[in-house]
Amino acid sequence: MNAPHAASAPAKTSFLRTVKSVAWAFLGIRKKSESTEDMARINPFHVIIVGILGAMIFVLGLVALVNWVVAK
Repeated sequence: MNAPHAASAPAKTSFLRTVKSVAWAFLGIRKKSESTEDMARINPFHVIIVGILGAMIFVLGLVALVNWVVAK
């Protein structure tokens, strides 16, 4: 009759949502409310992986840009 209400754990977000969140963090334009909501839902392992991949893509892009400019 009176079933105990289980505390609802925040639903985990998708990997794509993590990529979007980290991309906005790289740009530095996140709302405080969205940031705190994401921190409660995002898997920290995904954040680390996406952050490392994003940094690698950024550095490789800069290296490619410098090589292209210097080659001319």
